[in-house]
Amino acid sequence: MSDVHPGPDAGFLERYSTGDHQEESRSDVGWNAFLCRQHCHGQLVVDTTQKGHYRWLGIVSIAIMYNYIFIVGRAVFWDMQNMCPIVWLVLDYLCDVIYMLDMIVHAHEGYLEQGLMVTEPQKLRSHYWQNWDSKMDVLSLLPTDLLYLVWGSPTECTHVPCGVIVRMNRLLRLSRMMAFFDKTENQTNFPNAFRIAKVMIYLLVIIHWNGCIYFAISNAIGFGSDGWVVTLVENGTNLSLTYQYIFTFYWSTLTLTTIGETPPPEIEVEFVFVIVEYMIGILIFATIVGNIGSMITNMNASRTEFQTRMDAVKQYMVFRKVSKELEERVIQWFDYMWSNKQSLDEGSVMDTLPDKLKAEIAIHVHLDTLKQVKIFQDCEPGLLAELVLKLQLQVFSPGDYICRKGDVGKEMYIVKRGKLSVCSDDGKTVFVTLGAGSVFGEVSILNIAGNKTGNRRTANVRSVGYSDLFCLSKSDLWNALQEYPEGRKTLLERGRQLLLKDGLLDEEVNRRHQDESDSAKDRIEKLEMALDTLQTRFARLLAEYTSSQQTMKQRLSRVEQHHHQPSICGEDGTLENVTAAVITSTPNSKRKSSNLLDVPSR
Repeated sequence: MSDVHPGPDAGFLERYSTGDHQEESRSDVGWNAFLCRQHCHGQLVVDTTQKGHYRWLGIVSIAIMYNYIFIVGRAVFWDMQNMCPIVWLVLDYLCDVIYMLDMIVHAHEGYLEQGLMVTEPQKLRSHYWQNWDSKMDVLSLLPTDLLYLVWGSPTECTHVPCGVIVRMNRLLRLSRMMAFFDKTENQTNFPNAFRIAKVMIYLLVIIHWNGCIYFAISNAIGFGSDGWVVTLVENGTNLSLTYQYIFTFYWSTLTLTTIGETPPPEIEVEFVFVIVEYMIGILIFATIVGNIGSMITNMNASRTEFQTRMDAVKQYMVFRKVSKELEERVIQWFDYMWSNKQSLDEGSVMDTLPDKLKAEIAIHVHLDTLKQVKIFQDCEPGLLAELVLKLQLQVFSPGDYICRKGDVGKEMYIVKRGKLSVCSDDGKTVFVTLGAGSVFGEVSILNIAGNKTGNRRTANVRSVGYSDLFCLSKSDLWNALQEYPEGRKTLLERGRQLLLKDGLLDEEVNRRHQDESDSAKDRIEKLEMALDTLQTRFARLLAEYTSSQQTMKQRLSRVEQHHHQPSICGEDGTLENVTAAVITSTPNSKRKSSNLLDVPSR
């Protein structure tokens, strides 16, 4: 077992793990990062993958939510409209400006074509106008405010609905808010919590709209005309806008959640409206309960899976009558795994990613770990990428032996967390304590000839408490080294240097093994050369055989043509067969035919 080695210069690892992303992050500054991907000949091109585009969608979503809440509210609550009409006008037209800017941005958003981002402005605009979103964008910006001339002043409301109802087309921009929600759900680290929040936002907006409709129907029937409608006057005093809105919101909540306990309807219109409300409420309530129940289940999915595995182990131990002491240790191990968030199966999670991203994530996660291994300094980038993917995390309980003296070394270990003690055979004497960053067993997995320990462990290593160790097996290392012969030479040479330093290398045996290895390589090279020569000769013979076959087929074809020629007349008027004159049906003629074909007899 080797001593703890100082960490190498991680310059390469840092460069390899980040690649060219550092340059991209430096360019992600200023207005270009906030919105634009690049400028093509003075034309704006928007990259939808940049954070600036996400922030812009957030601004647009605020404007959309403002319209969804206040246009409907101000259309029925005239006190709200008359409270600050100038402020409402400023906010309305500020949202219109945001809508117009968003239409420009939307028309220049890049999209992928054959895996590449399209940056030609003409193509981007053509793609935008072919989509359904462009129609909605145009409809949402139609100058319906001109209807104020017919409906009434935008700064004063004297009847329901108020003039702001002409701006209802502003609600058609909903798709942009949906895009913002989708991006947020993909980027957040708490997707289930965000989904619950999104459902609550939808519910509050629906309750708000339903309350406004209830207020408008009460106005049409007559405020205070019966016990079901809204009352604006109580004890001779006009009720405030706050009370009116809270009362309608409360009524809408009770109705849509099917709780009831509201004043019963008294006339036909009220009965019809309440029936429709209850039908809608049943659908909304079922949808909300189903969504939230599914989200809560997903939030606890990892805990449920972990608990299932632990219960299965408990049942197995009971069935096999495992001792209480060992059962308690197993349960404590499970508790440690869950409390330290190590119950996640990293292999199954990483399998969904391509090899390049898996390597980058693994190097980013295990960068500090690789710094501790001296023999891996300045290795080939591809070899490091292969090795870092093969590191496996193992957790040892207090008192567990990682290795014992005399065991064949099949793994190397890097201590991530915890303390290990190098102890005597009886476990009573502790020679040294290893902490985070310690490395041992790296030489034994290299199979260096002349190692006086015979690739066996030279000490007992025991876990003091709970310890997290990264393990690299011998088979994984050599599988990776098969594709990197230069890296293999470098690692073996560094291993030999470490053994020489500790006086554990028999140089004569090592030199003899190298000579035998070199002679074996020479023999293999000679065999390869002989095999290449045989393959060349075989290919030549095959070509000659193919050529002779073609020649024979051509000669057979000429013979068949002579055989099928028509007969001709002689001078005496008799018919003479040309072919028969040439080839007779005697054995001698057969031999002549054989000579004509020039086929050698075998």
